[in-house]
This record gives sequence, structure tokens and C-alpha cells, in this order.
Amino acid sequence: MATGSRDEAVIVVGSGLMGTGIAHAFVVAGYEVTLVDVQAAALERSTAAIHKILESGVKLSKLTDEQARAAAQRLTTCTELAAALANPAVGLLLETVTESMQLKTAIAREADAALPVRAVIATNSSALSVTEIAAATKRTDRVIGMHFFNPVHKMKLVEIVRALGTSAETVERARAWSAAIGKTSILVEESPGLTTSRMSALAGNEAMYMLMEGVASAEDIDAAMRGAFNHPMGPLELGDLTGWDTRLAVLQYLHATFGEKFRPCPLITKLVKAGRLGRKAGHGVYRYEDGQRVPGSGLAKL
Repeated sequence: MATGSRDEAVIVVGSGLMGTGIAHAFVVAGYEVTLVDVQAAALERSTAAIHKILESGVKLSKLTDEQARAAAQRLTTCTELAAALANPAVGLLLETVTESMQLKTAIAREADAALPVRAVIATNSSALSVTEIAAATKRTDRVIGMHFFNPVHKMKLVEIVRALGTSAETVERARAWSAAIGKTSILVEESPGLTTSRMSALAGNEAMYMLMEGVASAEDIDAAMRGAFNHPMGPLELGDLTGWDTRLAVLQYLHATFGEKFRPCPLITKLVKAGRLGRKAGHGVYRYEDGQRVPGSGLAKL
């Protein structure tokens, strides 16, 4: 029976926005977490961001000082995956690296060779095939998708993605981990784009086409979605938050799978080629200073 036991340590691979948020969620919930990234500077930024979220939690009375300090102490970082895999207490490895099948399968293969027999390998992929990732291992029954949403410390949903060989026990364990860190989970049978990425990619792509055609300004397109449908963010704001490189990779995959309705808007490709990837680059559809959007900086059209 799966219980989400805190006795099982967690490895999070990738210290970008998602990896940072996921690592924070698990340490706050009482898990020992090793955050892995080949770039030491990225790990330093991620650790600082986690400490900042913990401090904010104390200020908002969501955590006590003692709880925040204890959570911070449960986090370790590592630049070599092999070193993290040597921990015999690991029950879950969750990779959050870029949407590259080659990279994800390489991580799964290395993890499979070193992890304890019962350990689960999970991917945070928003579009790629969990079945294909699992095929790189000898534990296809213990490979699953756990798709989180940004910012992880605010967003409550986790999509549990069942691959072709994923066992019922692994699904139950993934649900238990999700519940243990305060998330609501839904079960999705593997399909390109899952539920959320498929809907979000289509809406964001259409919003970019409207921006490119001059139907409305970026600010007004986003305001339309917030005001008419009660969404907390508009599709262009969300694309800046997600990263247009990630959004483009998802659209390209969906386009190859489902056809013309997911053909990426040329404006997305143009932004990516220009390095205007969104918040993380300081410029996307909008400009950002110190992580905050600059008022009036949105594209009118292109």
C-alpha cells in the first residue's frame, strides 16, 4: 500500500523553475531531497529561490521559523547524478529537464541502473511519451509521468500520466506522493500534450496568431482571457512564464502528432530565435525587470 512515506528520499533532476518548485514542495512536506544539476551556478540560484519561498511562507504565517529552517536543512544539491543515485533510501526520482527525449531517456537509463529495485522514475514532461522514456529502462512498470505546474508552490494540480506499462501500484504511489505534498492529482492515460498542455498550447498559439495579425495588443488579448473567462493569467503572460522555447517544443511535437491545428505560430519561432524566451530571459512578449513585468511593454503586433 502506498503511503507517500517520508522515509523515502527524493531526487529532483534539473534546477530550473519546475525543479526548484518541486524540490521546495517535497522538503516542506518532510522529505529529504537531493536537487541535481550539472551547472553549479544553477543550483545556487535554485537554492536561493527555495530559501526565498520559505521566507515568504514564514511572513505569510504558512510556516514557522523552525519549520522553514528544517525544510531548508532537508535540501542538498549535487552536480553529478551518479552521486545522488548512490543513496539507498531513494524512493522517487523526478526529472524536470528540458523537453528532449534524448536527454530524458539518458537520465532514465542511468537512474534505472543504480536506483533501488522498488524506486519509481517520474518525468515532469508536458508532452513527450512516458512510454518511450520507460522503454529505456528495465522497470517499465515503475515509470510514470508527474506533471506539475508553475509556480509549483501556488498551483495545486499534478497530472499523473499512466504509460503503457505503468503498474497500478506505481499510480497509487504517485497519487500518494502528490497528496503528501498538498497537491490534487488527476489520472491521464498517456496522450501527446496530456490534458492541460494540449489545451494551453492551442490557446496560446491562437493568441500569438491574433497578436501577429494585429487583432489586439498583447495586453488586451490577455485582459480578454482574464476578464471573460476568469483565468488568473492571459495566454501570452502564461507563455512568457512557461518559456517560449518550451512552448515551441511542445507545439512542434503536437503538430507532428495531430497535424495542422497545432502548427506553431511564426511569431513564436521568431521570439525564440531572437532569444526572447520570456521571464527567464527578461524579455518575451513583455519585458521584465527584476522578475516583474514592465507596464506597457507588450507587443502591439509584429
